[in-house]
Amino acid sequence: MSTHTFKSDLFEQFARVGKALSSGKRLEMLDFLAQGERSVEVLAQLAALSVANASQHLQHLRQAGLVVARKEGLYVHYRLAGDSIVQLLAALRAVAEERLADVDKLVKVYLHSRDSMEPVPAKELMQRVKKGLVTVLDVRPPEEYAAGHIPGAINVPLNEIRKRLHELPADQEIVAYCRGPYCLLAFEAVAQLRKKGRQARRLENGFPEWKSAGLPVEEA
Repeated sequence: MSTHTFKSDLFEQFARVGKALSSGKRLEMLDFLAQGERSVEVLAQLAALSVANASQHLQHLRQAGLVVARKEGLYVHYRLAGDSIVQLLAALRAVAEERLADVDKLVKVYLHSRDSMEPVPAKELMQRVKKGLVTVLDVRPPEEYAAGHIPGAINVPLNEIRKRLHELPADQEIVAYCRGPYCLLAFEAVAQLRKKGRQARRLENGFPEWKSAGLPVEEA
């Protein structure tokens, strides 16, 4: 095999990953799977797809080695093939933000307008948690929290914040996090907390990025 043929064949294999990522719905499903394992039915509901359509998208992702599946009774459950998939999504996001004006505009208009304060970087949060200076708030659904969360984080889903505000210390800053940098749950949680007079900020990224960085994780 010549060097040219080898490289051509290799790049064709790389292109399989690119083709699998060439759908907004597949990227969205990978984002959901970054929170933990899901059945086809749950993924279909989350992504607003039919079960048949969701299954077809998942087959493309599976063939490219991005997800793995297991069968339990009548149901098929999927999960990411590894933390490298989260890193791949982060790299894709960074390039899109830097090179696509439409992405940059959407982020600035839709997200930065909601909260212009600088978010808390993961390493800074680690240091502040060790010193007991902050309360970490996980605003994802309970099943995602149970699958893995930042150590010591309190799970209060977004729709329960008002009625469970008394569970959060009033004399500490609260740092909220959710599914990732584009997840609106943390933005909304911070807005609600500030309206109630609490000092609150959000984590720079989300749980998948925290885990992918090799930072400590707890499971319920």
